[in-house]
Amino acid sequence: MSNDSNANLTADRPTFVTHLECGMEGDRYEADTVHGLSKAGKPLLVRYDLEGIGKAVTREELASRPADLWRYREFLPVRKTENIVSLGEIQTPLIELPRLRAGKGTLLVKDEGRLPTGSFKARGLCLAVCMAKELGIQRVAMPTNGNAGAALAAYGSRAGMESYIFCPADTPEVNVREIAAQGAKVWRVNGLINDCGRIVGQGKEATGWFDFSTLKEPYRIEGKKTMGLELADQMGWTVPDTIFYPTGGGTGLIGMWKAFNELKELGWLTGKLPRMVAVQASGCAPMVKAWEAGVEHAELWENAHTVAAGIRVPVAVGDFLILRAVRESGGFAIAVDDDAIVAGLEEVSKTEGFLMCPEGAATYAAWKKALAGGLVSPDETAVLFNCASGLKYELPRADDALDCTGPIDYGKLVAAHA
Repeated sequence: MSNDSNANLTADRPTFVTHLECGMEGDRYEADTVHGLSKAGKPLLVRYDLEGIGKAVTREELASRPADLWRYREFLPVRKTENIVSLGEIQTPLIELPRLRAGKGTLLVKDEGRLPTGSFKARGLCLAVCMAKELGIQRVAMPTNGNAGAALAAYGSRAGMESYIFCPADTPEVNVREIAAQGAKVWRVNGLINDCGRIVGQGKEATGWFDFSTLKEPYRIEGKKTMGLELADQMGWTVPDTIFYPTGGGTGLIGMWKAFNELKELGWLTGKLPRMVAVQASGCAPMVKAWEAGVEHAELWENAHTVAAGIRVPVAVGDFLILRAVRESGGFAIAVDDDAIVAGLEEVSKTEGFLMCPEGAATYAAWKKALAGGLVSPDETAVLFNCASGLKYELPRADDALDCTGPIDYGKLVAAHA
């Protein structure tokens, strides 16, 4: 990457990482060392000297920097600029949906499809690869439903690493081809993403690869955390009333909640934090079931199925962190049927001209369901996360092409779509 393209990366900046800690037990782990899960088998969280960050940078200084992921360098763990692996992680826009809003509230979509590889997976895998490079890791492997694998393939190749990626057999062909085209070695697996994850975990000793499965390394959360930093920044260091997030492994929901709490402790956010809403599909809703039951861990969801493949995650190692964020924020978990997801995708695209991915459409369907059920107010500001470009998915067929070889009856042409 050319330094001229991003003034944030022209020189090393101090990092403020103090240690890592187990998200469940709270025991400490040394920074600058390769870690997977904690001794308890739970995700590790990166901790910072927030007082030091507050002395080193101000919100006004951030505003003078380029609007990209690296604007928030002090909040991220990479120590040396030479270890930053970037493909141009821009600040993604907030798109208002004025024709679909209810009451006096504002309905916004954070469009993560503008990122490299067309999805929000670029944030997490960018940071994970940067830290793997900094820690000397050269061979990585992960399970994927599609977009995460594409992001690892791209950033892994950019960093000169070997990437091994395993995806369910029914993963969309465009994702499989994208992964292969960007330099990774990819396999289809007869099973779901948890079956792919088992292959990765069992192969570590034989292959020497590092397991990049969701939350089994500490730094993907830090990349996804930038969604929260960026959202607060874009909204003038305020936050919306509610955030609807498509939840599979839940890294982004966990990361955003971490970001908001860091900003509040720093004094950059005051008042009430947003309610975090975990959105799942009715055919795969382990977090919704656990939230409704009031338990801390979710059971494996059998026979998982949904048109929104990105949230078809039957079991998540960070389940307790997802549920903790939802409960601490006063939010909720909600499931929507596939029919509602498909209808939501069509309604948003045809009414507002905004093509969502199925997982993003699930958040719109969930917002409508929550509105109808009185879980949110029509006068609240809600942000929906569209996690990938709708162009990466198979779209409904258009009407038959018009035969233009002879005279056109324009009256019939217009009437056909009346």
